Amino acid sequence: MTMTPVASLSRRSVLGAGAALGLAACGDGGKPLDRPLFSADAHPQGYPTVKAVEEMARLVKERTNGELSIRIYAGGQLGGESDTLEITMFGGIDLNRVNLAPLNPIAPPTLVLSLPFLFESIPHARRTFDGAPGERILASLEPRGLIGLCFYDSGARSFYNTKRPIRTPDDLAGLKVRVQSSDLYVAMVAAAGGNPTPIPLGEVYQALVQGVVDAAENNWPSYETTRHYESARYYSLTRHVMAPEVLVMSRRRWEKLPQAHRDVIRQAAKDSVPYMRGLWDAREAGAQERLLKAGVQLNDDIDVRAFQARMLPVWERFMTTPELRGLVEEVQALGGGNA
Repeated sequence: MTMTPVASLSRRSVLGAGAALGLAACGDGGKPLDRPLFSADAHPQGYPTVKAVEEMARLVKERTNGELSIRIYAGGQLGGESDTLEITMFGGIDLNRVNLAPLNPIAPPTLVLSLPFLFESIPHARRTFDGAPGERILASLEPRGLIGLCFYDSGARSFYNTKRPIRTPDDLAGLKVRVQSSDLYVAMVAAAGGNPTPIPLGEVYQALVQGVVDAAENNWPSYETTRHYESARYYSLTRHVMAPEVLVMSRRRWEKLPQAHRDVIRQAAKDSVPYMRGLWDAREAGAQERLLKAGVQLNDDIDVRAFQARMLPVWERFMTTPELRGLVEEVQALGGGNA
């Protein structure tokens, strides 16, 4: 399966989409508009990432004495993530919270954080996001027209299905597993023994009900809000991927701001991260408690080593340069602790 890089779309078509939304990045003569920064998020109002950007907006307004403000369009009001990412790259949207997967084909270092069974724990993942590896991965977005501001948690993804608990890769054999439209996720599920089936998230509920797919994989809050648990009641804590979400800014808009405003935006984004994590941790714990009460059958007896062994060819396929392999080693060196 081949992904089409975002950057391959024509500049005219993407800018046209931004203009249609009324979000052109600059006024006549290329001068910055006297307006708020527009921020897109496909997650609904009240979701931890949306609330985190709201907190960032509060800090930006406060620290610039009202000179800068941010207007947030949540719930996919400006389109799906792939569409809004394209528009952001060409300056039509200023800020955007996106999943890591759409960035994989345009910035290969982002693949590192999506590797299956890379992280030992959530604390290990957070040390990576906040540390030198995370900073280098964010910096890799700039040549693609994006300024990487920070990582937001997306929890640990695990498999759930309509048939049985998943303890070993053999338990995935014969199951049609919904995955994101990502070469890496397709390869991961195939290597684990499942039959990867890329379909949009919004179609998964019906696909599970109708048997088009037998399984999917996601975190606890998404498993709950999508209502996938109504059909797929077996949730197995494989915790195979702990990839974050990313807050990015259009490089075109960024370069029109004075350095003092850039500094405020970057710091406010980082300061919103612990706020987001507190919201996320509470939401995740609440979702798990509610789902278990609703009858979800939880399996935490996972043969992690058997899954890790299946993933070695996947790592070799995607970690093809010294830079990527070096990043993996740096991430692994940050493991070995729970604090």
